[in-house]
Amino acid sequence: MEEKKQIRKQIFAARKAHTDAQIEDWSRMIADRVTTLPEYKDAKRILAYADYNHEVMTGFIIEAAWRDGKEVAVPKVVGQDMVFYKLTDFAQLEKGYFGIPEPARGEIVQWEDAMMVMPGVAFDKENHRVGYGGGFYDRFLEKHPQVRRVAVAFEFQMLPEVPTEPTDISPEIIVTEKSAYHLK
Repeated sequence: MEEKKQIRKQIFAARKAHTDAQIEDWSRMIADRVTTLPEYKDAKRILAYADYNHEVMTGFIIEAAWRDGKEVAVPKVVGQDMVFYKLTDFAQLEKGYFGIPEPARGEIVQWEDAMMVMPGVAFDKENHRVGYGGGFYDRFLEKHPQVRRVAVAFEFQMLPEVPTEPTDISPEIIVTEKSAYHLK
């Protein structure tokens, strides 16, 4: 746990150290990579997080999905769980859990057949993920094993090795501004 705390501290500092312009540039590059994946092309529905605080900006992926005629949903934290709301307009988002943008209204969806765009603090090339410590994604994915898992991250979030736990669910693909790492 101590090691994860250190990693979070290190990556949050790195995120802060980059300019808005850099974050936006790289986020666009990541969106371009994500939208060329077969997993994206095959998906009719996308579960995406709403970004916050120099995370990979997901707006570009969401806009592309809308343009491509896909449905999009974003999570809202309810107790220990994430509930996904269909997103048809960014105006549905308001500050929620820890100041993270969440849907304030809309239709709640239960999609099994979808591609998820996952956030994370740090990753390694074995596709292990360190999240924010709430376990929301692991709990959700355990209940929805069919959902395709694509994490987005900046290259500086890729570490040689990150600590893992048996309950961790790895993304199948991690997309950065430089590369796509596929689960072996």
